[in-house]
Amino acid sequence: MRRALVLTDESARHPFRASLPPHVVRRANEVERMVPWRLKLGLTRKEAESVLATYAAGFVCTLAYFS
Repeated sequence: MRRALVLTDESARHPFRASLPPHVVRRANEVERMVPWRLKLGLTRKEAESVLATYAAGFVCTLAYFS
């Protein structure tokens, strides 16, 4: 079995990361853009408000039941 020659990257500082090809390390160092959670889930403002209202109503009912 022959293994492909992979040049090590001295700036990786970890043996596994140093053995990775340059195109993999380049993608790992990119920073993902921060997107609001509502946009990731595709929720509208009305849907988010209804979820929050349902959660709050359930919390109040549970608190009233146990007190």
